[in-house]
Amino acid sequence: MLLVPLLGLVNSNLPFAQKGFLDFSMDDPTVSEEEASGIFPTSGGAEAEDIFPFYPGLCPFGCHCNLRVVQCSDLGLKEVPKEFSPDTSLLDLQNNQITELRKDDFKGLHHLYALVLVNNKISKIHPKAFSPLHKLQKLYISKNNLVEIPPNLPRSLVELRIHDNKIKKVSKDVFNGLNNMNCIEMGGNPLENSGFEPGAFDGLKLNYLRISEAKLTGVPKDLPETLNELHLDHNKIQAIELEDLIRYSKVYRLGLGHNNIRMIENGSLAFLPILRELHLDNNKLSRVPPGLPGLKFLQVVYLHSNNITHIGVNDFCPVGFGVKRASYHGISLFANPVPYWEVQPATFRCATDRLAIQFGNYKK
Repeated sequence: MLLVPLLGLVNSNLPFAQKGFLDFSMDDPTVSEEEASGIFPTSGGAEAEDIFPFYPGLCPFGCHCNLRVVQCSDLGLKEVPKEFSPDTSLLDLQNNQITELRKDDFKGLHHLYALVLVNNKISKIHPKAFSPLHKLQKLYISKNNLVEIPPNLPRSLVELRIHDNKIKKVSKDVFNGLNNMNCIEMGGNPLENSGFEPGAFDGLKLNYLRISEAKLTGVPKDLPETLNELHLDHNKIQAIELEDLIRYSKVYRLGLGHNNIRMIENGSLAFLPILRELHLDNNKLSRVPPGLPGLKFLQVVYLHSNNITHIGVNDFCPVGFGVKRASYHGISLFANPVPYWEVQPATFRCATDRLAIQFGNYKK
């Protein structure tokens, strides 16, 4: 029961819903059900028992140990326990009272694949605390008291979730050598645009980055060019200027909801040629953003809860045929002061059907 948040693969049909823990292999149809649990790396031919010998009897007091998974969550622990089996692959220490990670806390855990430290009180991490973790791919250390990204992260790391801490600064060299990293979740930290040192993300080849619920006033301009998903919701962004998105031509999912955006400069969205999903809900837009008809693959647009008063017949769809490659299957416009009965039916000629359009009464 304690591993439900980890192994339940919580997923939602809603756009932007985070995938569950440890489910990066779920999208691969060639992976078997057991391998797709995400707990262990997919097999490469040798049996798991040949790679990781079994060490009976090594289990910290109060923890539950089974199949190289060690559960020590919700025990009120104030420090990392000892006597872990050397073959441990997943270590769950969430929901405890741990305040510090010391040098030898993970000594001997050379096969550890996932480390879960969510919801503790960690404020101090020894520079060599993660040194033994040569195969660590997933580090979840959200909801702690960290004021900086931990130094010397394992070079094997693929996914870092460090949201809801107290991080105000991302140093230039903190991600050096992390060539395998493809996912960082760092929302819920008091990060301002000035908190990112120039070159902080140099060398990273991220697919997914979330910096939501921070203090950003503009789109950061020095993020990895490899991004497919960029989530900047719940910030204080006021405008999207012409060159704000020029680096991010590979982004197909962009989250800018719950900001203070009043203006999107004409031509700025043209730098996102493969964009499929755009969230601009809960902002202060007075018109539909210019440039949507030119986005050939755009399928979902959230514009609800803005100040839009008029919708033109060509605001969403290109003029003529054969230009748009994918039809809209979701356009939300409810909670805007637009007289929806005046919107011409041809406005949504490139949507799949009427059910794809969400209007609603405006209430002040």
